[in-house]
Amino acid sequence: MQFLIYIIIYPLLWLISILPFKLLYLISDVTYLLVYYIIGYRKKVVTNNLNLVFPEKTEKEITVISKKFYHHLCDMILEAVKSITISETEMKKRYIFTNVEEIHKLEKENKSIILLMGHYASWEWIFILQKQINHKGYAVYKKLSNKYFDALVKRIRAKYDSYLITTKETFPTLIKAKQNKELTFNGFVFDQSPKADKAIHWQTFMGINAPVHVGAEILAKRLDMATLFLKVKKVKRGFYQATFMDIVKNPNAFNDFEITDNSLKRVEEQIHEAPEFYLWTHKRWKHKDKAPKI
Repeated sequence: MQFLIYIIIYPLLWLISILPFKLLYLISDVTYLLVYYIIGYRKKVVTNNLNLVFPEKTEKEITVISKKFYHHLCDMILEAVKSITISETEMKKRYIFTNVEEIHKLEKENKSIILLMGHYASWEWIFILQKQINHKGYAVYKKLSNKYFDALVKRIRAKYDSYLITTKETFPTLIKAKQNKELTFNGFVFDQSPKADKAIHWQTFMGINAPVHVGAEILAKRLDMATLFLKVKKVKRGFYQATFMDIVKNPNAFNDFEITDNSLKRVEEQIHEAPEFYLWTHKRWKHKDKAPKI
């Protein structure tokens, strides 16, 4: 059944991916009408999240942010499809790193890297970075239930010399790389909610106490990796600008979870700048009532 679904859907995705961007975003506009007005995909979750973190905003203001978010979400979905056939040149033009020289400096210092970023603006095309640096790239991801689409996503990443690994594979993979004296660049989109019963750290995020993923920082300290935060800005439709910030060469000099908390504050700053580009469909604050008593 999985293969049948794949052979039916993949040709359609491929055909969409070869369309010029003008047509691609026309499809995105139609998708928005379908997703927002007809299907109503997770509208209640989005509205609840926005009301929770922006209690000062009116219903009209919340609706405006919500509609802008769904436009952006549909753009990201179509951009992900475009990744199947987009050229390296085109992607470099559309996803620009403003200070990639910072990675080259860390390479000269023989430092592997942990990158922290939020579900903000776009994380789909970050993999083009691997064509501009010499570190071996890994990204931690959740395996797709359909093994054929899972393999497709891995193939797309591999085109840009990036490799997807599951959470369970992360530590042994990076241990082996360190033993082999490989420099690695490891991306973590860290701002979604861990399970409350497994959370070892809680922090205020957008005014709400919530559990926080800290695995990236723990890895950085155990394996003596540099850490940095990636700020992504949506310049205009289909164009993004990414900047490396808060570069830490010695994470063990920081208190536990301080690096993670600082990165979480950076995500907050981005949200306040333009909230429509954050991923509001996830139940980020679902454990807010389970926060431990201080």
